[in-house]
Amino acid sequence: MLEAIKEHWLDVFENRKTIPWYARKLALFAEREAEIVKITGAGRLHQAVAVDGMLQCRYLLHLSYFICQGETYYIEEQVLPMEFEYANGEIRAHQETEKDRLEHGAAVMAERKTETDGDTRFVYDRAAAVRYAERWWNDFNPAFRKFEDDCTNFISQCLLAGGAPMHGLPNRSKGWWYTKDTWSYSWTVAHAMRWYLSGAQQGIRGRAVETPQELALGDVICIDFEGNGRWDHTTIVVAKDEAGMPLVNAHTNNSRHRYWTYEDSAAWTPQAQYKFFQLVSQ
Repeated sequence: MLEAIKEHWLDVFENRKTIPWYARKLALFAEREAEIVKITGAGRLHQAVAVDGMLQCRYLLHLSYFICQGETYYIEEQVLPMEFEYANGEIRAHQETEKDRLEHGAAVMAERKTETDGDTRFVYDRAAAVRYAERWWNDFNPAFRKFEDDCTNFISQCLLAGGAPMHGLPNRSKGWWYTKDTWSYSWTVAHAMRWYLSGAQQGIRGRAVETPQELALGDVICIDFEGNGRWDHTTIVVAKDEAGMPLVNAHTNNSRHRYWTYEDSAAWTPQAQYKFFQLVSQ
């Protein structure tokens, strides 16, 4: 089976320019006067179930892109949840899984206690937030619950690592907070996080700016992939490219140093909308 998977991916990369998301990635890099010098990949099988004489398999594909942009070199990384059927020595229905269905990890609250309605003044430690984003971009801190759509949960953890105080417990529609048993909508839901950042009166707050170049490391970008007013994804800025444009980390399809537009995502459409938040302290 492993040899069949290898042969499949050799065929895929031989014809990768015909894959819509990859074609968009190439066009995006061309616009930025950047190029993909080398691609490496590794897979980790995490599920194989025998059904009607075939194996239904799921695995995680870790792709690394070595990027050259002018005199700057960096590595972009992405993890894609994949699935396929295997029977009679052949791979069928090989495709990206719509959602990562790995089992949820154990939920044990971190050492930090939850703030409620006390003093929420603080100074946002951007470096600490970025360090957390780099440490956990392709892993899951066992101190927190893991969600199928984990992007906003991950960003919330980054903000917490940066010193953002929780408040609003136990009202799930109020504030921004997490415990091992429950959490606010703004902690885990991209749409709620977007509106929380723009409307918060205490704790971590977001100041909307017009362009991505205005963002600093540790700031947040929210994405509405279909442009329908429903915000789908949350990312954190961890680096800048040679042109001063943000590179972001995110969960769900785990990504590191990914270009902020996400045009290479299968979820992206030409109607995509973005919200750029400079994070400010109380």
